[in-house]
Amino acid sequence: MIALLQRVIEASVRVDGETVGQIGQGLLVLLCAERGDTEKEADALLAKLLTYRVFSDADGKMNLNVGQIGGGVLLVPQFTLAADTRSGTRPSFTPAAPPDEARRLFDYAVGKAQAAHPIVQTGRFGADMKVALINDGPVTFWLQVSPAH
Repeated sequence: MIALLQRVIEASVRVDGETVGQIGQGLLVLLCAERGDTEKEADALLAKLLTYRVFSDADGKMNLNVGQIGGGVLLVPQFTLAADTRSGTRPSFTPAAPPDEARRLFDYAVGKAQAAHPIVQTGRFGADMKVALINDGPVTFWLQVSPAH
């Protein structure tokens, strides 16, 4: 699974003009399931992103995680993170999990996040989403947990 974490001051997702997810300070997480991913990869990725220290402490060092600052998490499904861009001028999405499996893993990750963190909002799987954010820093990290083969 892939997660693109962005430290934000605020972020929101709109679908058909309606806000479906919104947070203040915290993490906007674009989330992608790849072929072969299971709950094991989702659990590992979620554990890492919830404890990833990307927020500044009193000394200005990145030593605090989203829970320690009382921040929100906005999970947004984004299959394009799995794109194969190595050749040509059109990406291939073969590495992405099939839609039904990706939806199942996204829903699983959301449920686990909501059980582990008090402020979790989401985008809408399969929808044409408009994502707005104010990136803080900017600070952006790519996290990936691949199935062990």
